[in-house]
Amino acid sequence: MKRKIILTSDGSTTIHIPSWNESYHSTHGAIQEAYHVFIEMGYKAVEKNDISILEIGFGTGLNAFITLLETAKETRTINYVGVEAYPVREDELLALNYVSELDTRNLSHKFEEMHLTPWNKPQKVTDNFTLTKRQMFFHNITDINTFDLIYFDAFGAKVQPELWSEEIFEIMFKAMKPGGKIVTYAAKGSVRRAMQTVGFVVERLPGPPGKREMLRGTKTV
Repeated sequence: MKRKIILTSDGSTTIHIPSWNESYHSTHGAIQEAYHVFIEMGYKAVEKNDISILEIGFGTGLNAFITLLETAKETRTINYVGVEAYPVREDELLALNYVSELDTRNLSHKFEEMHLTPWNKPQKVTDNFTLTKRQMFFHNITDINTFDLIYFDAFGAKVQPELWSEEIFEIMFKAMKPGGKIVTYAAKGSVRRAMQTVGFVVERLPGPPGKREMLRGTKTV
């Protein structure tokens, strides 16, 4: 499937799939969206020192990288698992401008390391950030009561509705520890209802630039 690098409204890049008219991140601002949805509404909502995070759609590595940047400001320990069925190519990664846009050139080697580390093997990227990339389909996840936080960043329901089904959210619910949270940029009623059906208590929250709302679910049992 053909992919190309495009510039989003906040100056950061993302990968676009022309045949789907779908991008890995919001065209209204890749970095802005990532920080709002996953850091502000997800990471900062978990009040624990040791956090296990599951990312659904590792993709460009932006969400993992900004999470690593947050850990540099504090003493939390992060075990980060990123799931991706179709890894981004090295030439595409080299064309992304996240390091420069985030003014983190001193950490460019860490962004590269996150992508170059072997799949399916834990890698200690920093003293308090361990990354495991799993090359697999989301429906094959079998973790039980493992994660405190899930970044649900799959392609949109308009192009891959099967990724926003009750079946997938049931897998997410089982993988999460009691009290854990799941955050996503999506706000469709069908997505909210699927999350509620499997047991999540769902909140509508203010969305990132270009979106009125987003969703956050909590496993209360």
